[in-house]
Amino acid sequence: MEINKELDLAFNFIEKTNRNLFLTGKAGTGKTTFLHKIKATSMKRMIVVAPTGVAAINAKGVTIHSFFQLSFDPFIPNANEQKATTQRKFSKTKIDIIKSLDLVIIDEISMVRADVLDGIDAVLRRYKDRTKPFGGVQLLLIGDLQQLSPVVRPNEWQLLKNYYQTAYFFSSIAYQKAAILAIELKHIYRQQNQAFIAILNEIRNNALSKASAEILNKQYQPNFHPKKEDGYITLTTHNNRADAINQKQLDSLDTHERTYVAEISGDFNEKAYPNSENLVLKEGAQVMFIKNDSSIEKRYYNGKIGTIVHLDDEVITVQCSDDDFIETTYETWENIKYTLNKETKEISNTIEGTYTQIPLRLAWAITIHKSQGLTFDKAIIDAEASFAHGQTYVALSRCKTLEGIVLKTPIKAASIISDTTVNTFTEQLEENEPDEAELKASKKTFQLDLISEIFDYNPFLYPVKRLIDLYYKNKNSLTGNILQPLETIKDKGIIPLMKVNTKFKSQLASLAKNSENPEQDATIQARFKKAVEYFTAQTKQHIAEVLSTFTFATDNQAVSKDIEKQLKAIEEKLAVKIKILEGVSDQFSTENYLKLRANAILEVSEVKVIKRPVATSTSHEELFEDLRLFRLSVSNSENVPPFQIFTQKSLFEMCELLPSTPKQLKKIHGMGKVRVEKYGEEILEIINDYVTQNNLSSMKDDVIIKVEKKNTKETSLDFFKEGFSIEEIAEKRALAASTIFGHLGHYVLEGVLEITEILAEEKVTKGLEIIKNNTFEGLNELKEIAGTNFSYNELRILLKYSEKK
Repeated sequence: MEINKELDLAFNFIEKTNRNLFLTGKAGTGKTTFLHKIKATSMKRMIVVAPTGVAAINAKGVTIHSFFQLSFDPFIPNANEQKATTQRKFSKTKIDIIKSLDLVIIDEISMVRADVLDGIDAVLRRYKDRTKPFGGVQLLLIGDLQQLSPVVRPNEWQLLKNYYQTAYFFSSIAYQKAAILAIELKHIYRQQNQAFIAILNEIRNNALSKASAEILNKQYQPNFHPKKEDGYITLTTHNNRADAINQKQLDSLDTHERTYVAEISGDFNEKAYPNSENLVLKEGAQVMFIKNDSSIEKRYYNGKIGTIVHLDDEVITVQCSDDDFIETTYETWENIKYTLNKETKEISNTIEGTYTQIPLRLAWAITIHKSQGLTFDKAIIDAEASFAHGQTYVALSRCKTLEGIVLKTPIKAASIISDTTVNTFTEQLEENEPDEAELKASKKTFQLDLISEIFDYNPFLYPVKRLIDLYYKNKNSLTGNILQPLETIKDKGIIPLMKVNTKFKSQLASLAKNSENPEQDATIQARFKKAVEYFTAQTKQHIAEVLSTFTFATDNQAVSKDIEKQLKAIEEKLAVKIKILEGVSDQFSTENYLKLRANAILEVSEVKVIKRPVATSTSHEELFEDLRLFRLSVSNSENVPPFQIFTQKSLFEMCELLPSTPKQLKKIHGMGKVRVEKYGEEILEIINDYVTQNNLSSMKDDVIIKVEKKNTKETSLDFFKEGFSIEEIAEKRALAASTIFGHLGHYVLEGVLEITEILAEEKVTKGLEIIKNNTFEGLNELKEIAGTNFSYNELRILLKYSEKK
C-alpha cells in the first residue's frame, strides 16, 4: 500500500518518539494495514490487544481482558474494592513482559469503554512507572469513533456515570492525562468515486444533505430479488434477521448438504470462534470467505463472495466470477499468548489453542456489526432498524461503489444515529492535528528524555525513604546495621545524583538547541560519555558498596516483610541501573538503549534473590538460630506473634550472656517471671546444651562456672519407656509437647529409639521424600514446602535423621 502523508507521519510518531497516538480515519483508509506494518517493522517491544475475541484474532493479538486480567465488572476509579479486580496475581512471565514494554497497541478502540482504559492504566502503572499515565508506556489507539461504539448496560452506566461523562474511551481519566495526539487518515482506498465518498462523509458527520439523500435513495429497490449469480449480500442490523435469511435461502436449495466440523485444540474461547463449530453447506449456497488466503497464491480475502459449485470432504470449490474458481480447504485460526523467548528475550507469540474450520460463511446476509472491516462489491442494505451510533455508516461504507448498493428501505434521518459527543470530540481532533514540526520536536524530546532516564535516580528515593521510616517507627524491635547505610545512600548517593542529573538535563537541552538529532551530535555524545563514567563510579561507591553493609533482624513479621520488599526494589533497580550504565558506555543510541533497557530488566528478573543474612550481632549464631526456631515453633503452636514469646532484644541478650538458671534468665531484658515460668526450662535447656557441646562457660550470679548437662531428656525417655505418650509426659512434667518430642528426638538420633516410635511411619516416609526431592535453605524454607502437615520440631528431627542416614 502506498504510504501517504498521514500514514508516514503516524509511523514516525510511533517509531521515533514516545508520544501517545490515536490513529483514526474513515472506513477503508488503511488503519488495519498500518497496524500490521508497525508489528512487522517497529524496533519497539509491543503487544496488540483488542476489546473482543474476534477482533483480537483478526489483529493477531489478544483480548484486553485476558492480557490485563481485568474483570468484566465496571472499573471504579480509585475504589479500594477494585484493587483485587485489577491487581490479580500476574505470572512472572507476564510481569516481565509488562516491565519491558515500549508500546501497547489497542485495536478497535471505538468499542473500548472509558473504565476499561483506566483499568489498563492501573495495571501498567503497577508494574512500570506509578507516576506516569499508562506507566510511561507509549499507546497506539486505532479505530473510528464514527463506527461501532462501546456496549454499556444500563446497570453498568448507573455505576459509571458518576465518574465519566460518556462511555467512550476519550472520557477516561487516564486519557485526559496522557497528552494523546490524533492523526486522521484521509485517503480512502476502498472507494474511488468522489460523489459516493462525499455522501459517506455527510452520513458520518450526521449531515446528510437533501441532494445527497436523493442520490442515495435512488438505490432504494424494495422488491429487488437478486439472481443467484449476482453475488449480493444483505447487511442487516440484528443476528436473528441475518440468520433467518441465510437459513431460508439454504433450505430452498435441493442439493445435498454436508456438515464440516471444526477441530479445536488447546485453549480457544468459545465466544471467539471465528466460524460455526458445525458448518452446514450446500452446493449453490452463497458464501463469503472469512479469512485471507494463507497460501502464497492469495486467491481470496476476508469478505470475498462467491457460490459453492462443488463439495468434497476436504475441498470446497467456490465460483466468484465467470472464470474465477477457488478450491479452498480447512484454515486454522490461532489463539495466541504473549511469552518471552528465553534466548533472545524478545516478546514472542505462543499458540495457546487453534481453531480449524472451512473459511466460509453463508453470505446471503450478515450483520452490520460482523461486517466491520470487510469490503463488498454488491450489498443489499436493510438499515431500517438501526439501533446504535454508526451502524448506517458502517453498512454503506462496506461497499466499493454506490452502484453496488441496493437499499431495502430508504435512508432517513432516523436511520442515521450519531453521537453529538463523538462529533464534538472529532472536530477538536481535526483542529489540533500534529505536523512535521511537532514530529521533529517530539523526536528530539524523546531522545533527550531517554538520556535523562539513564541518569534518573528518583525511583530509588521512595524505597530508601520507606526503609528509614520503617526504622524510626520500629527501632525498638530492629537490630542490625540499618540507619547509617540508608542515610549514606540517600545523602551521598541518590540526592546528589538527582541534583547532578537536573543540571545535566539543562546542559543537554542547551546543547541540543541547534541539533535536530541529538544522538548524532558529537558534542552531546562526548558529554554523555563523561556523564556515564561519573554516574557509574558514584553509583557503585555510594549506593552499591554501602548497600552491601546493610543488615537487619526483627521479630515483627510484617516489618520484616516490608523491609525485604523495599530492599528487593532497591537491589533490582540498582542491578538494572548498573547494567544499563555499563552497556551505554560507548555512545547513546535510541534503538540500542531500548533493547538494553528491556534486556537489563529481564536479566535482573531471572536472578534468584538471595536471602539477606540475619543480623545476629553475636558470635553464637547456631544458638541464635536454635532459640529463634524454638520461638517460632511456640508462636505457631500458640497462634501468637513471636515477640510475645520473647523479643528480639531478649534473644540477642540470651546469646550474649548465656544464662544457665531461672534467676539469671529473669535478668535478661523482657524476660519477666511469667515468661520464665512458661518458657524458661526449655530456653535454658537449649542454651545449656549449646554451652556443653561447645565447651563454653556461663555467667551465674557473677561467677563463671562450668555448666553441667541436665538429665531432663533422660527423665522424658524414662517416662516414654514406661509407656506414656508424648502428650501424657508433657502433662506430667508441665512442659510443652514439642519439648518432649525434642527430648525423644535426641534419642532417635543417638540410635536409642526408632524414628517410627515418635512419628507415624507414613509421616516419616512423606517427610523424607520432601527433604530428598526439594532444594531449600534452612528449616524455614523446608517448612514452607512441607506445609501445615509438619511442625518445625518434626521437620528438624527428620532433617537431622536424614543427614545421619
